[in-house]
Amino acid sequence: FIAEEAPAALERTLGGIRRVSDIVAALKRFAHPGGDELVAVDLEEVVRTALTVSRSEWKYVAEVVEDYGSVPYVRGSAGELGQVVLNLVVNAAHAIDAAREQRGDASGELGTITVRTSQTEDLVVLEISDSGCGIPDDVRERMYDPFFTTKEVGKGTGQGLAIAHSVIVERHGGTIDVESVLGEGTTFRICLAPACLGRTDEVPR
Repeated sequence: FIAEEAPAALERTLGGIRRVSDIVAALKRFAHPGGDELVAVDLEEVVRTALTVSRSEWKYVAEVVEDYGSVPYVRGSAGELGQVVLNLVVNAAHAIDAAREQRGDASGELGTITVRTSQTEDLVVLEISDSGCGIPDDVRERMYDPFFTTKEVGKGTGQGLAIAHSVIVERHGGTIDVESVLGEGTTFRICLAPACLGRTDEVPR
């Protein structure tokens, strides 16, 4: 019996080690964002890193669908943009979990978080959507206010969306918009200016 189970147990152990290694590498990328200078940033890599770091928040509540278009690099700070994506993904996971609680759903059925990149004529677009509980109108009016939160004590400081708005709008000169339907879900849409480099060119370090 032990001989039969050993290969599977070893594979699970190795899989766990690989996941830990991925998370450590992602955290290092967050910890060394490259200073305050705005440079050419691979948005897809930023999103993938944020998903790796936040995996423990969403893996039991949602399936993540990744849909990356062929988009140019954006002009920005990888560390700061990563923090924004991380916050939005964690919020999406919490919204899906809240929706399950509201429905009294004990089935364990997973919701969906979709991350998508695309390009308009002159902008790079990142959309993060969830199948969560949605955001009421009165909350949407205040959600970028510092320290405003609807989460229970210990689950949120109310700083996440305020910082996201500051990073995208003030720091990067972009826009962040939200569409939400109660009981159906929410989509955050971020638009950023492209860098001068093409999608396959080397990113300055």
